[in-house]
Amino acid sequence: MLKNLRKLLSGVNPELANTISVSSSGNKHTKVEVATCALFIELAKSDGEFSQEERDLIIIQMKNLFSLEKKYIDDLMLLAEEKVKQSISIYEFTGIINKSFSQEEKIELLENLWKLIYRDEKLTAYEDHMIKRIGATMNIEHKQIINSKLWVKQQLGLD
Repeated sequence: MLKNLRKLLSGVNPELANTISVSSSGNKHTKVEVATCALFIELAKSDGEFSQEERDLIIIQMKNLFSLEKKYIDDLMLLAEEKVKQSISIYEFTGIINKSFSQEEKIELLENLWKLIYRDEKLTAYEDHMIKRIGATMNIEHKQIINSKLWVKQQLGLD
């Protein structure tokens, strides 16, 4: 198990990698947590800004999705940011999600990504393009991507 974690964290700052310990549920969950956090970060940065509000919302979403402690999430976000910098495409992250999440869990993640976008109550063309790419690579139909968007806007009172 530790060998797999080292493989996952290879190429990352060794001090940072050592701050992430394997959760009690194992390495598979650590990969999923990193991939999920990386998608949130990719989307947050897609409009050219990564605000403290967006960072705070990511922490809340990660806590809600995975029942993680704040210190662990802070370290996880640093690791995920490093992975985003090293990544070639979002498929590196959505591929892990596709193997680990049910369709319902992927839709829930998509809705949480829409909530992140609408944190500032506006949608940029970059954010719109990125979330549609993420949804498509998670094998979510375009109709469901739009339905999720509309549902989130309604929940947030942005109609």
